[in-house]
Amino acid sequence: MITVTLPSKTYNIEIKPGLHDEIGSLVESVWNKRKVVLISDKQVADFYLDNVATQLKRSGFEILIEIVPEGENSKSLAMVGKIISDMAAADFTRKDGVVALGGGVVGDLSGLVASLYMRGISFIQIATSLTAMVDSSVGGKTAVDLGEVKNIIGTFHQPDLVIIDPDFLKTLSQRNLIEGYGEVVKCSALVGEEFFKLTGNIHSSEDVLKQAPELINRSIAFKANVVMKDEKEQNLRRILNFGHTFGHAIELMAHGNLMHGEAVAIGMVQISKNFEDMNLTEKGITKKLSTRLTEVGLPTDSSLIGTTEFFEHLKNDKKNDGKNLNLVVLSKIGKPIIVKESLKDVPELLNN
Repeated sequence: MITVTLPSKTYNIEIKPGLHDEIGSLVESVWNKRKVVLISDKQVADFYLDNVATQLKRSGFEILIEIVPEGENSKSLAMVGKIISDMAAADFTRKDGVVALGGGVVGDLSGLVASLYMRGISFIQIATSLTAMVDSSVGGKTAVDLGEVKNIIGTFHQPDLVIIDPDFLKTLSQRNLIEGYGEVVKCSALVGEEFFKLTGNIHSSEDVLKQAPELINRSIAFKANVVMKDEKEQNLRRILNFGHTFGHAIELMAHGNLMHGEAVAIGMVQISKNFEDMNLTEKGITKKLSTRLTEVGLPTDSSLIGTTEFFEHLKNDKKNDGKNLNLVVLSKIGKPIIVKESLKDVPELLNN
């Protein structure tokens, strides 16, 4: 268990194989009896919804089920409005709650619903994908997309509890498992030392599954520590965006053909290559990252980077500061820095 202590609240992240059979009691330990909207996507619901709903009902919760389509398209204002309308029709009050059962898309969507309904109600995350387990379920970021702009509408809304059971990973497809490993490699590069050595010993999807508990614990411990120091991403928390500035742009441009972790993998390698050429990133880091990513089947390059559309997407990046991009760069493994680059100079940067 990892405890996140913030100025406004404290909550636990429960991490252990087998927790999928303890969900009712875990939720009951932090919430009194109430109405709960249980949000999932169809793929996850087919595997786990009945079991989770049954446990919650046995613990005395009244359940409203919302199943959304798989994929990024569910992160929309229309979907938020639909779920909130259903909650209002079911007479949900400020004393009720939202439970997310799924990966990053479901977690982001559910968190935003919880933050907006009657100006904010309680929220619990049950992470079922590796991406959610090592990154998106912790930290309180919620968001949906608007048109071609990713995560542009969002809030900070911390959960009351995060439940992470590595056993959920056994039902993921190999691609869905491995895309989450892109976020693990990101964390290991930011932390360095033993964590980066650990990812250097991962050579296959089987290795990822075998080492999942330690990979999750190390990733979440690092992210929780960063979030506790900088909840609202005013300074330190920006380092968690390593690979994301370029990654988010090509993820949107790929229209579903690139998963989030795949796009982040490409973004990490591309930005490291560019800044290694400029001698701001230590020589050899790009190769170390590329090796870790390609050995498990993650992509490290995309023809989408450097296109006119790509640069247009960068203009809408949330991390823009006026006319500058705040780019997260590794000076060394375990030594991230923020480099300000003028938007007008980014094309030249990529052509170096």
